[in-house]
Amino acid sequence: MDIRYGCGQRDVKRYNTEELRREFLIEKLFVPGEVIGVYSHVDRMIAMGAMPEGSPLKLEKNIDCWKTLGSKFFLSGRELGIINIGGSGRVRTDDGEYGLKRMEALYVSMGVKEVEFKADDPAQPPKFYLASAPAHRRYPTTRIPHEKAVHREIGALETSNARTINQFIHPEVLETCQLSMGLTSLKPGSVWNTMPTHTHERRMEVYLYFDLPENNVVFHFMGEPSETRHLVVGNEQAVISPSWSIHSGCGTSNYSFIWAMAGENKIFDDMDAIAPPAMR
Repeated sequence: MDIRYGCGQRDVKRYNTEELRREFLIEKLFVPGEVIGVYSHVDRMIAMGAMPEGSPLKLEKNIDCWKTLGSKFFLSGRELGIINIGGSGRVRTDDGEYGLKRMEALYVSMGVKEVEFKADDPAQPPKFYLASAPAHRRYPTTRIPHEKAVHREIGALETSNARTINQFIHPEVLETCQLSMGLTSLKPGSVWNTMPTHTHERRMEVYLYFDLPENNVVFHFMGEPSETRHLVVGNEQAVISPSWSIHSGCGTSNYSFIWAMAGENKIFDDMDAIAPPAMR
């Protein structure tokens, strides 16, 4: 488990490219037969990737729960969201076994002791993207197929940001402690996400970019609105976005991304918009 301790906007003003990438970019999450995790002290969010092949893969395979979390098992005081971006697979928990096709989600309750991942076809392994936040009570483990998510069409081709927002772990779909999670796909011909950009002082966010064609990248814009920075992000890489930072992306092709949020509330539209001419 890689641990990122977080930093304030005053420090980031002095960061060079290497320092920005080391602090905010997660370069590798999906390794065959492994569970890879990054623990961020920004709202104590954990982002993980699990890629099972022939043998089942346990959530805690590479995690010392007592050393990292001060607990006997991973979900003793946490909730977990999972979205599959690979081949079909299954997630087994104390509550049962759940099949997850590509772009389907699972919410896993606080208190679940065993989480195990399986591939339906080792030649086409699933890629389970996981986000976990601290929790204070137990809500039911729930599978969210694609048709049960809330789908919002937003943006326009004229502004290069026509996209579909798929809200999976969201108050309109199910109840959670603080975790929200969804998947946004840009239409062909669109390259911008979340422009005009915004901040939300009351929540942080982690972005996982995927479905990016070979030799293409996304320029992820971050930093204070008055002093922006950027990260060049490749396919299946993620960015930690603290509450004080804008978070917009522009790709050399259309792409998809998963957003996972934690913080003071779960209100999707709780954001402070920044007019483009105000950015520097």
